[in-house]
Amino acid sequence: MVTTVFVTVFSHNLALGVVVGIVLSTVFFSRKIAKVVFVDSVLGADKTYRIYSIAGQLFFLSIDDFLAAFDFQEDLERVKIDLTHAHIWDQAAVAAIHKVVIKFRRHGAEVDLVGLNEASATLLNKLGVHNKSEALDKLASH
Repeated sequence: MVTTVFVTVFSHNLALGVVVGIVLSTVFFSRKIAKVVFVDSVLGADKTYRIYSIAGQLFFLSIDDFLAAFDFQEDLERVKIDLTHAHIWDQAAVAAIHKVVIKFRRHGAEVDLVGLNEASATLLNKLGVHNKSEALDKLASH
């Protein structure tokens, strides 16, 4: 609000002041919400599978924290990624999920994505390639 007043007073342009205020508000809000991604993991009793539970908003600013939560070196047969309490917002989040799935598959683990809400599932099916036949070709080329 102070920035809006400052820009308006010095530029004598209310529209410019409002636009600057909205842009700053958007930047601050997105930074704040990016920190609200939680990944919890539980190793199965037989130590051959792990369940990752994701909660929060997945978008371009939160994917670094999301990716850092996975242990790709662990020798697992199966990995379940539960997205019941998460929402996928953009192509960067889809690419991050794709990256996680492909990395686990590269290490020989079977990966299941569960709990996607309808909007997230639609976005993932539309933009993701981890569950399509061409993903195998990409996997071989990496």
